[in-house]
Amino acid sequence: MRKSYGKTGWDNCPKELSENLKAAPQQKGTTMKTMNNTKIIGIDHGYGNMKTANHYFPSGILSFDAEPLFTGDMLTYNGKYYLIGEGHKEFIAEKVNDEDYYILTLAAIAKELKAENITEAHIVVAAGLPLTWASGQKTAFREYLMKNTEVDFTYKKTAYHIYIDDVRIYPQGYAAIASFATALKGVNLIGDIGNGTMNTLYMINGKPQQGKMFTEKFGTYQCTLAVREAFMQKAQREINDAIIDEALITGTANIAPADLKIIKGVAAEYVRDIFRRLREHGYDDSTVMLYIAGGGGCLVKNFCKLNADRVKFVEDICAAAKGYEYLAEAQLKAEGKV
Repeated sequence: MRKSYGKTGWDNCPKELSENLKAAPQQKGTTMKTMNNTKIIGIDHGYGNMKTANHYFPSGILSFDAEPLFTGDMLTYNGKYYLIGEGHKEFIAEKVNDEDYYILTLAAIAKELKAENITEAHIVVAAGLPLTWASGQKTAFREYLMKNTEVDFTYKKTAYHIYIDDVRIYPQGYAAIASFATALKGVNLIGDIGNGTMNTLYMINGKPQQGKMFTEKFGTYQCTLAVREAFMQKAQREINDAIIDEALITGTANIAPADLKIIKGVAAEYVRDIFRRLREHGYDDSTVMLYIAGGGGCLVKNFCKLNADRVKFVEDICAAAKGYEYLAEAQLKAEGKV
């Protein structure tokens, strides 16, 4: 029987890896893609963190009717005040069901524009959805992000005036490896382990296999919830999520050895369950090359012994957002719009 696991901010995975583990080709920080004076901005709407090609920040958000006391990361829109990165965003399968991801999208756009000292721009948003949910949700998500084609807002006391000319939606998982997908040979399995979901996609000689892709609500937050539960059962007390994050991301924490043992035990079981699920989908490490993307790669690295020749990690936290930009640019060029 599968165990139930819970959530955390996994996209903060550190760059340092075990030297014996291979890393997939990486995309470096990029300047903003521009076509006909329109900016292409890729946004990965994660349940734990929002990511663009060059920035990431927690997906939490708090709203106020009056200006709050602390305004360092404040966005104002339509007469309301929002603190970006505060609180915790609950998992919702359809992101169009509240206003939060729209406000977080504006913040993500502002971060990319500020990096190039731009406050007014025409924009194409390139975003993504979980693999098996994308076809059913992409129309509604596109309409959600395009509900205002002209938007005025203020972020960190800078006023922005933007035009959202178009929104393109692509599948999560594939986006993280899109820039080198065609170079893949043989059978490859892409495991994109995010905060809320785990997306699994088979590739054969660089081509996605439509009938071999899976989305499960088994993101890394499931591990955090399991750690909380284990602490209540074994130690009869609570533990702060920040400590759990540190232990799972780095493999250790400055806490009592007995407490660390509880976290490590839960994390190891969560990772074993990841591989059980992969095997249920046909994974065989002797014949299939595994690419692991998303913040869950930290747990796999820290709490699992792997065949280093058969596993590669997409380390770049912004890989999916860069992949969305890559796919949007290619699609727009094919349509003759560049």
